[in-house]
Amino acid sequence: MGYFDAASGVPLHPVARQALLASLDEGWADPARLYREGRRARMLLDAAREAAAEAVGCRADELVFTSSGSRAVHTGVAGALAGRRRVGRHLIVSAVEHSSVLHSAEAHEADGGSVTQVAVDRGGAVDPAAYGDALRADTALACLQSANHEVGTEQPVAAVAEACRAAGVPLLVDAAQSLGWGPVGGGWSLLTASAHKWGGPSGVGLLAVRKGVRFAAQGPVDERESGRAPGFENIPAIVAAAASLRAVRAEAAEEAVRLRELTDRIRARVPRLVTDAEVVGDPVRRLPGIVTFSCLYVDGEALLHELDREGFSVSSGSSCTSSTLTPSHVLRAMGVLSEGNVRVSLPLGAAEEDVERFLEVLPRAVAAVREKLGAPAPETVVREADVLVVDSLGKRCPIPVIELAKVIGDVPVGGLVRVLSDDEAARLDIPAWCEMRNQEYIGEETADRGTSYVVRRTT
Repeated sequence: MGYFDAASGVPLHPVARQALLASLDEGWADPARLYREGRRARMLLDAAREAAAEAVGCRADELVFTSSGSRAVHTGVAGALAGRRRVGRHLIVSAVEHSSVLHSAEAHEADGGSVTQVAVDRGGAVDPAAYGDALRADTALACLQSANHEVGTEQPVAAVAEACRAAGVPLLVDAAQSLGWGPVGGGWSLLTASAHKWGGPSGVGLLAVRKGVRFAAQGPVDERESGRAPGFENIPAIVAAAASLRAVRAEAAEEAVRLRELTDRIRARVPRLVTDAEVVGDPVRRLPGIVTFSCLYVDGEALLHELDREGFSVSSGSSCTSSTLTPSHVLRAMGVLSEGNVRVSLPLGAAEEDVERFLEVLPRAVAAVREKLGAPAPETVVREADVLVVDSLGKRCPIPVIELAKVIGDVPVGGLVRVLSDDEAARLDIPAWCEMRNQEYIGEETADRGTSYVVRRTT
């Protein structure tokens, strides 16, 4: 099985399937009712809450079930901000948060609040001191993911939580990617997660709010789930989510060792098998099953289709997807190459032979895509005085970078190449190419159309 996109979602765990089917017959009644069917449903719901709370590391009465992980994030951010409105309306997030967090931040800003985005290093990690510097007297809430969904980098949650605690600011942790591997350490205040990331059913999220955290649920509320997730609970799905979380946790320690060895193998061999490839993300502080790399001169969407034809399901944060034509915000924040980006996220039980076959298939898939893109047309390159000008206007990533790479050798060491491009992705990809190829990126200049990106040949 070549399904290598576990960071997006995984098949239903066998334990989840068993729990779901069993609870369909027992958990259909209203758990708020006092008759026997209602009491039976309430027992199932309470048992699931206890199991989930144990896995999270909180009290059962601190945890509620929501309709999704994104809903848990939106509810948690909005409720914490509202609960501390008297303190202020300042929100802190990292630049690589999941879109659900960033969308919440956008909504808060549109409503008159202020938002500070904390930058990350080239490996995708925040500096805890930067969170400390961002804290203000009017900071109501800080948010930080436990591990990144695109590159797998683990964040220093405990250190950031300590800085927030010292300032009296609650920290919300999005633990969607990491909760299946273990509890989140540190003194976090709120935590969110999503069951489909660890083999539970889709449509079940978790929101934990520690006692003592000021929280005011927004929108219409009812008596269910402490007023934080209105509506009739999907008890069979909740039971299955809790059962699968417990099951994957029992396998996590042993499976983490195995998957880390497989992803280390991919990290080591991809740069040797594929020319002009860069593995991104922290090489040590990362989740066991995720490895991400970028290939120069490759269209990310085309590469995904090529790998799909070979039987491998992977994902991409590439800037070159037809749906957006904009770089991944995570890769942009890291300052790494966005073109030809591939994320491999191995599910529990991923077979070693499938990884080996992927490494066998990848070089020819990349070569096929590069061949389809072809060489630049000669008329796109002109010389102005001592500067070589590449006109890539109207051409999408990765063509501007391909054309730059083709002509950099035509100027002497110390000479300049000016690339004209109206593709927003070039703002990220050309500096990233220079970093990879040891050329000097001078910067941007205004142009009649698009932007001029200036590169000096140094090698």
